[in-house]
Amino acid sequence: MHNTLRLFLFILVFLSPFSRASAKSGFEVGKGAFTLDGEPFTVKAAELHYPRIPRPYWKQRIEMCKALGMNTICLYTFWNAHEPAPDVFDFSGQNDIRAFIELCQEEGLKVILRPGPYVCAEWEMGGLPWWLLRKDDIRLREDDPLFLERVGHFQEALAAQLQDLTADKGGPIIMIQVENEYGSYGKNKPYVAAIRDMLRKNFGPDVVLFQCDWSSNFLDNGLDDLVWTLNFGTGADIQAQFQPLVEVRPDSPLMCSEFWSGWFDKWGAEHETRPAADMTAGIAEMLSREISFSLYMTHGGTNWGHWAGANSPGYAPDVTSYDYDAPISESGRPTAKYFALRDTLAGYLPAGEKLPPLPDLIPSGEVRPFAFKEYAPLGQLHYKPKREVFIRPMEYFGQGFGSIIYSTTLPQLPAGTVLTVDEPHDFARVFIDGDEIGRLDRRMAQTTLSVPADVAAGSRLDILVEATGRINFGRAIKDYKGITTGVYATLPGLPSLELTGWDVYLLPDNLEFYETTAFAPLDSAVQRSSDGRLPAGIYRGTFVVEKAADTFLRFDTWGKGLVYVNGHPLGRIWHIGPQQTLYTPACWLNEGDNEILVLDIIGPSEALSEGVAEPILDDLRLSLPDEQAEMPALDSFRRVFEGPTQACSGWQTLEFTSPGRGRYVAIEALEAHDGGNIASIAEIYISTPGGLTVPRENWRASASSSEVGRNRTPEKAFDLQESTSWTSAPDAAYPHTLVIDLGAEYDLNALRLLPRMEPGAPAAIRNLKVSIR
Repeated sequence: MHNTLRLFLFILVFLSPFSRASAKSGFEVGKGAFTLDGEPFTVKAAELHYPRIPRPYWKQRIEMCKALGMNTICLYTFWNAHEPAPDVFDFSGQNDIRAFIELCQEEGLKVILRPGPYVCAEWEMGGLPWWLLRKDDIRLREDDPLFLERVGHFQEALAAQLQDLTADKGGPIIMIQVENEYGSYGKNKPYVAAIRDMLRKNFGPDVVLFQCDWSSNFLDNGLDDLVWTLNFGTGADIQAQFQPLVEVRPDSPLMCSEFWSGWFDKWGAEHETRPAADMTAGIAEMLSREISFSLYMTHGGTNWGHWAGANSPGYAPDVTSYDYDAPISESGRPTAKYFALRDTLAGYLPAGEKLPPLPDLIPSGEVRPFAFKEYAPLGQLHYKPKREVFIRPMEYFGQGFGSIIYSTTLPQLPAGTVLTVDEPHDFARVFIDGDEIGRLDRRMAQTTLSVPADVAAGSRLDILVEATGRINFGRAIKDYKGITTGVYATLPGLPSLELTGWDVYLLPDNLEFYETTAFAPLDSAVQRSSDGRLPAGIYRGTFVVEKAADTFLRFDTWGKGLVYVNGHPLGRIWHIGPQQTLYTPACWLNEGDNEILVLDIIGPSEALSEGVAEPILDDLRLSLPDEQAEMPALDSFRRVFEGPTQACSGWQTLEFTSPGRGRYVAIEALEAHDGGNIASIAEIYISTPGGLTVPRENWRASASSSEVGRNRTPEKAFDLQESTSWTSAPDAAYPHTLVIDLGAEYDLNALRLLPRMEPGAPAAIRNLKVSIR
């Protein structure tokens, strides 16, 4: 008894204080620095996303980040992947986020959790589930009762998986983000506060919560009780980026929560790259000042299946590869950027410490060329149609992804009748009695075509619409698929006639639909189209793998569609490029025979493929003349401003001396502040007399010249991304002209202008003219 009492007193006196200290230790926000277990801690985070990496490769990718010199893994959660239908949650297999975080913990790495509900990430609808759109009047990312209710259900389900893994409970999760870059969407502190309150309720009062935004807008939605972090990219003037935050919170730890290592690719545009030297210089500057950072992306991965989103303004669908020009390639291999960054991070290790060695790399290899042997024509894929009087979008029928066919009979129409499809989301083929009369590409804002010949009453109109990916950025994320409004026939001099009485055929993107198709042999008797292509449809084949290795299957002879290998959805293909291969991981291949299915809504020139050891991500093939915007003549434009700009790297407003109404805005750059030949603009806002900004969802642009190789094309001047820019060609002389089509007429009275983010704002325009029409 005496010994028992002595043991009890020993525990009470000596161990209890230690236990209390341990309970209070962990990750905290200190004066000017984060602390971990009471010691200063600079966050060196690698951003990578578990759904974009084959689960068998999670550990290797995490080890690659650790060998790079990172101490933290930063990751989004993807609501639409975890809740494919209301209250149907999936945290298994590829979606087992807990298992991924536990792997990070096993490697001694901390975790930053970014649970949305919106994540952007160039992911389908920014991570929001498509089924939210079944309520027409829902307000996304706002304090709409239904939206917040659904967010609450998901956040509770997520917390049930992860709430015991936060740092205050001894777990690896040191910080949790509230929403995501909300300043680029709007100003709504009550909504952001509602998301904060959900996270506090689900994860407890002691976890560190933060929000991220840009240097220009972080105060718009900043909540006083949250840590504020900033996002900016390679080449940014880091001192200038943090200065506004330092002024309002001089004792706050500084963190760049997204330091963009590269950029994402979109169909029909050049492959994006960013210089390694600019990236490492920015990282070195932040480390020298003990500024925390997360490198977005350290490893991008792949937008498997239909998960690639689309950027806005306009409609710019993202490719399948999320390589991002990141230090770790899409297939998990170190790049030149990786080794340059590893050397940089090694230079900031404590004395005597060394970086761990690289893990074993996954072998890559080739697959011998093979031909597809079977196909099912597109016309045989129809299920029993659904009958509707008026056009309805895809979501109305309970379908989230894939294609849809609308069919009706036509009245008598003369040649030249204009058919208006309002609006096709996202790529449409239009047929009359089985003959194709045209295609409509949402990227080019195409909605009309002419009937080439007289049409007899009772002829059949078929419109095939493929959903390429929902917009993931800006106000346009409420993005319906199929035909969103209606179809109209317009004869010269007569009012438009809305076509009604539709048979609707659903072609969902799921393996069951493809596998239950009746296939026929693909032989020389199959009729080709006038342009030499095989018919649209599903193609099936097999290929042999002698020894499983990562490979990249080529699809440069194919049209537009989706690919499955051994039941795994590899992603989208499109002949226009720049991506011409699909990453095919060894862990999804069999030694011996492997089955491949390809849905091609255009049809291949040859039904062939092969596996190559390296990806083809930079083969751009624009085949149509109208895929390049033409520069309009300025003769009919009216001058509304002429004068100098300030020599600064921040926003400035140019008030029009002669406000007016117009649809087109021309900016003529006359000279640069640095005296060089180049003009550049990072971002533009155009204002109305009421102080409102003109909505940018339908803007299109053209320029007198653009810099190639860096993808500084005209639309980069209004893509809501301050780190990108339109830049004129180096070999073109002043003046340089940028023309913006606003999509509709507005009363215009001012233009807000932001030069490039790099130190010194290179190629900032000194004198300019603004005209409207």
